[in-house]
Amino acid sequence: MNLNIDVARLADLLREAARAEIMPRFRNLSEGDIREKTSATDLVTEADEAAERFIARECRSLMPDALFVGEESVAADPSLLDRLDEADLAIVVDPVDGTANFAAGVPLFAVMMAVVSRGETVAGLIYDPLGDDCMLAEKGAGARRRLSSGEEFKLATAKHLPLSEAVACVSYTYFPDELKKVVLPKLDRVKISANFRCAGHEYRLLASGGAQFSVYSKLMPWDHLPGALITTEAGGHVAKIDGSPYTLRDREGTLIAAGSKESWQAALDGLFTDA
Repeated sequence: MNLNIDVARLADLLREAARAEIMPRFRNLSEGDIREKTSATDLVTEADEAAERFIARECRSLMPDALFVGEESVAADPSLLDRLDEADLAIVVDPVDGTANFAAGVPLFAVMMAVVSRGETVAGLIYDPLGDDCMLAEKGAGARRRLSSGEEFKLATAKHLPLSEAVACVSYTYFPDELKKVVLPKLDRVKISANFRCAGHEYRLLASGGAQFSVYSKLMPWDHLPGALITTEAGGHVAKIDGSPYTLRDREGTLIAAGSKESWQAALDGLFTDA
C-alpha cells in the first residue's frame, strides 16, 4: 500500500481544528457544555465533540480510504475498536487530550493523531493549541517539532539518569489497586514525579528531553499510539512492564515510555519490583 501521508498537512489540520473549535471554548464553557461519561473525572465537552467532527470531516477528504477512530466516536460506537484492529488504514484521534484540565480552565491539553497501517503506527502527531506547535514523527524518519511557521527542529530524548536524579510522569489514576500498593510507596526514589492529567504533554516532555520516563495503565490507542511513536523515533524506548512491545490492540496493562532502554529498565527495577 502506497500511503503518501502528508504529515505537514495533518499538523495543519489539527491546528485548524483547535483554532476553530477548541480555543474559542477554552474558559468559555457553560455548565451544559461539560458532561460526565463514566465518572466525575471522565468528561466530555462541546469542544471535544466539535473538534472531532471537524477533524473527521477533513480526514475524509484527505484520506477517504482510512477508517476514522476518534475517542468520542468510540464512546458512541465501541465496535470501532474491533474494526481498528483489522483495518488496512486508520486514523486515530484524541480531539482534546486532557479534557479534565480543559474543562477546569487549566492550560494543559493537546490534540493527538496517529495513522495506522495494518496494525502498525506509521505517523504520530501531538499538537499543543496554546504553544501553537506540533510534535510529529513518521516511522523510520525521526521525530521533530514543527512551529506554526513551518520551521522544524529535530527531537531527542533525555540521557539516562539514576532514579534519584530522574524526572518522571506517573499516571497512576488507572493503576489496579494492587499495583498502586507496589508503586506509590516507591515514588520517593524518583527526583521528581508528576501527573499532568494529559498524556499528550507528558509524551511531549519525554520526546523533547525533559523527563526520563512516564508510566501508564489503561492503554487506549488515542492516548498512546502518537506519543509512543514520537518517543521511539526521538531515541526512546516504549514497552509494557513484561517487556513486550506496545501495540494498538493493547487496552489494559502497564506501559513504560522512556528516553532510553536504560531509563526504561531503571523505572521497571525501581518501581515495579518488591525490593
